[in-house]
Amino acid sequence: MVGALNIMSETVVELCLELSEDDPFYQHKKKLLSCKGLGVKETVSLSGSLSQQLLNASLEKLLHFGRIANLDKVEVYFGDDACTPGGVYSVRNEVSALTWIFSLIPASSCKPQTLEAALREAVKVRVSEVVGAEGEEARVGDSHRCEKESRLVEWGQRNGVKTKLQITQIEGYGRGAIATEDLKFGDVALEIPISSLISEEYVYSSDMLPILEKIDGMTSETMMLLWTMREKHNHESRFKPYFDSLQESFCTGLSFGVDAVMVLDGTLLLDEIMQSKELLRERYDELIPLLSNHKNVFPPEMYTWEHYLWACELYYSNSMQIKFPDGKLRTCLIPVAGFLNHSIQPHIVKYGKVDVETSSLKFPLSRPCNKGEQCYLSYGNYSSSHLLTFYGFLPKGDNLYDIIPLDVDVIDDDDDDEDMESEYSWTTHMLRGTWLSSNHNIFHYGLPTPLLNYLRRAHGLVHHTETDLWENLEVEMGVLENLKSTFDDMMQNLGDADSVDGENVQWDVKLAMEFKERQRKIVSSILDSCSAGIEMVQKAIAKPPV
Repeated sequence: MVGALNIMSETVVELCLELSEDDPFYQHKKKLLSCKGLGVKETVSLSGSLSQQLLNASLEKLLHFGRIANLDKVEVYFGDDACTPGGVYSVRNEVSALTWIFSLIPASSCKPQTLEAALREAVKVRVSEVVGAEGEEARVGDSHRCEKESRLVEWGQRNGVKTKLQITQIEGYGRGAIATEDLKFGDVALEIPISSLISEEYVYSSDMLPILEKIDGMTSETMMLLWTMREKHNHESRFKPYFDSLQESFCTGLSFGVDAVMVLDGTLLLDEIMQSKELLRERYDELIPLLSNHKNVFPPEMYTWEHYLWACELYYSNSMQIKFPDGKLRTCLIPVAGFLNHSIQPHIVKYGKVDVETSSLKFPLSRPCNKGEQCYLSYGNYSSSHLLTFYGFLPKGDNLYDIIPLDVDVIDDDDDDEDMESEYSWTTHMLRGTWLSSNHNIFHYGLPTPLLNYLRRAHGLVHHTETDLWENLEVEMGVLENLKSTFDDMMQNLGDADSVDGENVQWDVKLAMEFKERQRKIVSSILDSCSAGIEMVQKAIAKPPV
């Protein structure tokens, strides 16, 4: 997406918006924009003495465009089926759209009492309103400072780190970061100089490089992994306070024991964890023999399978992809920032690019965080299965990315209609908890429209206008019955709810039980929607509308 601010005069301002054709979901978003009466190119003009009513109308148009432009794959797929009456797709999307609009109006171009200044202020107000209505209560009560973590923060501050956060133990989260003062939208909660990032540059200046660069297929990420396994034990390391602050076990899904794995039987997560562990073990078994002739550089006691798995879990759960001034993306460990916990309603969503002017990595707030509240980061738009496998936790609240994928064959279509083209271009369809849908009426049922239309097409119904659907209720019945049959089998594979006392089991078994229960809830909601849909269609067949 592209946007530009044009100040035509003191009384006329234009915001030019454009949906980039490089967007991977360009056709889908173009269709959504069209449904809102918008094109892929729009201009919003502010002029004269702007009333509050006109300002709100201009912001609404910007928001309609910004929301759709900022939709990710899952949000595009579920589209307006998951949109609230107020037009909000998700808190993540709303904050991203508002942040994007805000970025189009740089503070340097805003003089007091100008149109652009009024619009910036309106965006700030809207951010507070949106999250104020759905914000997650995160105020911390009796927390205490952690000695190792405090020493790391002090080390960071001596090395140029600027922070408005305090590392604490937080009930239900473990370690986390709370705001030491009221932070507003746009405030920088944490700033870390580039010199304090742990990147591949340290490998390139070490005695490991001459050995590792001769190994075929050696990546910079693997080099970093091997460097970290040794550096952790280096008492003279510049980053000793950081390594001292790391836990001895990260307790991710990769460390699940046999009992936890057995609990996951019948879930897709079982395959994800087993495949990931097998792949890591294969890589380890291939790698270690290549290092065995260089024991002075790679001491065997530091390169055991247990140490390798620990390092992998560290990078999966704590590393970030950072864009450096030279344009390269590098995998880095970020001291202090690794203590920020993830939330489905984060305070910080825009980060990951080194500021050229300050040569630092900044973490600005996309929504306010009050003093004493936990400050959350977005790790990414991940499903609970991914977060459990690679980070070791399940997010609190409804995760919009907890989807069940259904692989399908792409339907060949000779129709040149762009709407039809986008409708059948999905190679993977998906479902999630139907309570997240805003439309449970006939022909919707809380189920995603792209999937329903794909199945209708597979049953021979090419066009899906409301008239077509009313005239082909038998097709609708077949679609719902087939979908219900699929998920009946899935529920049967999940089995009955576990009768084990969740409070008196190992951490991994407890997490596995909680994940499986979430899967049951999703599948159960899909089955309920199919059953309700079948009942609606049966009534319509028995008594068709006049």
